[in-house]
Amino acid sequence: SVAAPAAFLFPEVSARRSCMNGIGLLIALAIAVIAGLVFGLYPGLDLEVARYFHGFVDRSHNMFALRIYPPLMKARDIGLWVGSILVAPAVCALIVKLLQPRRKMLISGRATVFLIATMALAPGLLVNVLLKDHWGRPRPIDVTQFGGNQNFVAWWDPRGDCPANCSFVSGDVAGAVWTIAPAVLAPPHWRALAYAAALALGVGMGTIRVMAGAHFPSDVIFAGIFTFLIIWITYAVIYRWRRTRFSDEDVERTLERVAMPGYNLITGLFGGS
Repeated sequence: SVAAPAAFLFPEVSARRSCMNGIGLLIALAIAVIAGLVFGLYPGLDLEVARYFHGFVDRSHNMFALRIYPPLMKARDIGLWVGSILVAPAVCALIVKLLQPRRKMLISGRATVFLIATMALAPGLLVNVLLKDHWGRPRPIDVTQFGGNQNFVAWWDPRGDCPANCSFVSGDVAGAVWTIAPAVLAPPHWRALAYAAALALGVGMGTIRVMAGAHFPSDVIFAGIFTFLIIWITYAVIYRWRRTRFSDEDVERTLERVAMPGYNLITGLFGGS
């Protein structure tokens, strides 16, 4: 018989063999500390990397010319769609459950909550709402060193000249690294491949954004770290920590309680059953 992937129904069964354990957290924190110190103590490293790609010039004398190189533009567009495609089943499952509360969810309730929550919290709230519009670090293409009119600042300094949609951190990279979340829920025999694909997408997107002069290396590194940490914490809250974890049935019942009053009202008005 055809059944939903086991990891969507019982992700906690193989959690110990995923990156959502203590080792994964320690690796992420170690990378954060090393990157923070290196790019904090030597902020010129960000400029040196950006300077290399600034040197790419097209026939129209555009600097950072790789930002308008068609294959890279197409690769970025494709990468941006991956996250949307992967979160779509969870969104559809939620919508169907709210419209038909008596029907069992199309995929695991916890998987639905996990995927939607991590997408909303990491690329959504943290990156695009809290950081990019309030951490005034200018993008490489806008700093005075490369012909712009804004002053360069290190990654840790929010007092830059950028007014909005700034360089720290990269929203594109956060969206790409978010694909670790569905990789966590992949069946065990596919999980390593799913992790590799998610990491490749994150690294590839980060490279493209640095090449385009849109972000410094530290911007893309911390976008990945912050996104992973939110995924790790959310997974622990839903699946691991005894005081907070819940079951698929808990999600089903909660959504039914939320949706049933409206469902009963509509069916009553239109004679449904």
